[in-house]
Amino acid sequence: MRRPRVTGSQLSLIGREPSFRRLFLATLGSGAGTWLALVALEVDIWLKTHSSGWVAALLIADLLPTFAIGILVGPLVDRLSRKHLLVGADIVRFGVFAALPFTTSATQVVALASVAGVATGFFRPAVYAGLPNLVSDEDLPHANSLLQAVDNLTWALGSIAGGALVAASSVDVAYWLNACSFLISAVFLIGIPHRLLQATPAASRGHWADLKDGFSVVLRSRALLTVLIAWNVAMLHNAAVNVAEVRLAFRAFDAGQFGLGLMMGSAGVGLAAGAYLAGQWVERRGLANVYGASLGLMAIGIGLAAVAPNVWVAAACVVVSGAGNGSAVVCNALLVQRGAPDQFRGRAFAVLMSSNVAMLTIGMILAGHLTDVYGPRWVWGVAAVLAAVAGAIGYFLARGAAAGERARTDEPPVPVPTA
Repeated sequence: MRRPRVTGSQLSLIGREPSFRRLFLATLGSGAGTWLALVALEVDIWLKTHSSGWVAALLIADLLPTFAIGILVGPLVDRLSRKHLLVGADIVRFGVFAALPFTTSATQVVALASVAGVATGFFRPAVYAGLPNLVSDEDLPHANSLLQAVDNLTWALGSIAGGALVAASSVDVAYWLNACSFLISAVFLIGIPHRLLQATPAASRGHWADLKDGFSVVLRSRALLTVLIAWNVAMLHNAAVNVAEVRLAFRAFDAGQFGLGLMMGSAGVGLAAGAYLAGQWVERRGLANVYGASLGLMAIGIGLAAVAPNVWVAAACVVVSGAGNGSAVVCNALLVQRGAPDQFRGRAFAVLMSSNVAMLTIGMILAGHLTDVYGPRWVWGVAAVLAAVAGAIGYFLARGAAAGERARTDEPPVPVPTA
């Protein structure tokens, strides 16, 4: 039996592939700044309004652009230069965070946050659409693992550092540091050749036809359909977990702010570890097996946390769930990257991210009501069932997705028949 790659060889990818190294360092820099600044944004809004409604508006302003881009303008990720999109998104986000220290109202903060959300809505699908062109197919699982791991690690550490920085100085310092992180990211991205992020910009058949092609390739590719169905069910799980987590820590465990921070930090550790190890797991066990098992780990971890006697046991269970979540996200990226041709890959990612945001929003609305009525333990129990269902769906669909082979790039998707 073939022996798996050792961890050192996974890290060696950063040294072996100069263009991937630039993308990795750009992700590290901008990711750390983003999570640091997210704390500052929420604190800034709270200090200006003392309103949870305004905090919710801020979070929605960050999510909605991703939904709108996938539904309305996803083909631009394939028609325009991905390198220009990436660098341009960083420059826009630099401008946003350089302007935030001068805002005087919550409305201005939310408006600027929505502009940053638009830039991020283009940035993320462009990164993952271009990644298969930077490394060999053999290295693609490890490349995704490294990018997801560093993103999750910066989430955990950046959030902690952001809280400490804002407490010790001001939100403006966090804004300026994040603005600088986007400039650094842009510098790294400028060094990546155009051809390594995109074979060639996709030809247009007209905007609405291009948009239809994006939906078509998602619906007619078994690999992409796997992600569409399984991960959207999993997004309902994530929504339920995130919404009920505060009440679980404060009421069920009586652990207060420390308990909430412990559980969130444990999730971050699990996410980073699962993402980092996912590439090796896929190489050893196959994509379908790892995808189903990863979603299963989410179910087991959250299910056990729901019946945990205290916050310490729950935090350990959340590490397990987080590891499954981090690994599943890597599998999602691989399924899309190998299931969509390069000229349609950007809009495929945009459509799927859009659907994920929609399900997350719906799930949060439902989970808020259910948590108030039935309590957080029951909501986490339902979340565990949803993850188990997603795991079964993901495993059986991924088995037939031929995820180990790249999609042919010379064949456009067959249009979906319409009545």
